[in-house]
Amino acid sequence: MNAGEENSVKFRKEILDKFITTREATLNICSFLERDDYMVQSTEDASPPKWHLAHTTWFFDRFILRECIEGYMPLDATYDTIFNSYYNSLGKFIEKKNRMFLSRPSLEKVLEYRKSVESDILDLIEGCDDNILSLVELGINHEQQHQELLVMDIKENMFRSPYFPSFCRKIPQDMDAAPMKWEKYEEGIVEIGHNGAGFSFDNELPRHKVYIGPYALSSRLVTNREYIEFIKDEGYSRPELWLSDGWDQVKIRNWKMPHYWVENENGFGYYTPSGMADVRLNEPVCHVSYFEADAYARWKGYAIPTEFQWENAMNLTPHKEGNFLEDGTFHPMVQSNDGMNGPGACWEWTSSSYSPYPGYKPPKGSIGEYNGKFMSGKMVLRGACAATPKKHARITYRNYYPPESRWQFSGIRLAEVL
Repeated sequence: MNAGEENSVKFRKEILDKFITTREATLNICSFLERDDYMVQSTEDASPPKWHLAHTTWFFDRFILRECIEGYMPLDATYDTIFNSYYNSLGKFIEKKNRMFLSRPSLEKVLEYRKSVESDILDLIEGCDDNILSLVELGINHEQQHQELLVMDIKENMFRSPYFPSFCRKIPQDMDAAPMKWEKYEEGIVEIGHNGAGFSFDNELPRHKVYIGPYALSSRLVTNREYIEFIKDEGYSRPELWLSDGWDQVKIRNWKMPHYWVENENGFGYYTPSGMADVRLNEPVCHVSYFEADAYARWKGYAIPTEFQWENAMNLTPHKEGNFLEDGTFHPMVQSNDGMNGPGACWEWTSSSYSPYPGYKPPKGSIGEYNGKFMSGKMVLRGACAATPKKHARITYRNYYPPESRWQFSGIRLAEVL
């Protein structure tokens, strides 16, 4: 067996193992849910857990099995309408806000669909070439994205319940926050984007050069204690601190504190995966919008880093905060015991709009709708959070949300131009 054949065998085993563990992990996230929980969609941003289970399966069905196996017949042709998310080139689909009305197919039918497609993918992996294995790898990473969305959506759904149910371990005690320091970085021309080794999404490409002036980044994220100072200084009542669109959101949505926060007899409480609790003051503030992050930075006299500043800093110090390993993959080494909202467990807003890199070309075919068509009206977040599957994120990973979004696990790192 030559080196090329050995690499192919290794890649096949890697994809096989990842497929099995990823599919199991999705079901494990839902293991605590009661039957009625699978249908809940509390906001238009979220999706019912049952829909996530089916859509991630449909992705393997539609983009891999039917594309790679001649004459492959789907279990139910109606699923193309029900579980298509946004691929216009594949036909009609149900509006996201209406996914809560899908009582059929039943949960049992969805789980049957998962098993059927899993069996066919496993058979395909055994005898396909590396190009098809790469498609399966994309499907795995797509499902990992939905695992994080599942946690986000379940938390949002549970927050709307007067029971405020727990879906994680007992809440731990607060931790000490390290003193905030400033890390300085010299100006220069740096390479940004994925280097082509290993998996990446198309929006991380192509790798290109960017000039960055001298700057500094805070050594850690802003804590709840620090953000409370902003609240107490009437930060939500001072229009001079806010972007115009952000100030509109403050008034329209009546923002007075981060998402999931409430005022209580001890000051502030918040809903966590472990249930309601007093705000742990030394954790990074989480579930803030880009507008809130920007307003806080202005209040402190600083800014939010660009995605290029952020990536350059993490490339120079990939071990920062114990989050990134030497191979550039993310591992939340420092986090609270419930694994959701502890230090180092937040995506970090950047001041960069979600735009294509120079020379970007979306993949051909329907899969080209995956990322490229959303490059408008959104801001880039970098890093990962404790709800991100292990080794799913990278230094070059570009997450993106509208600037008013708050239900994702998003926090604040400060920047200063020198």
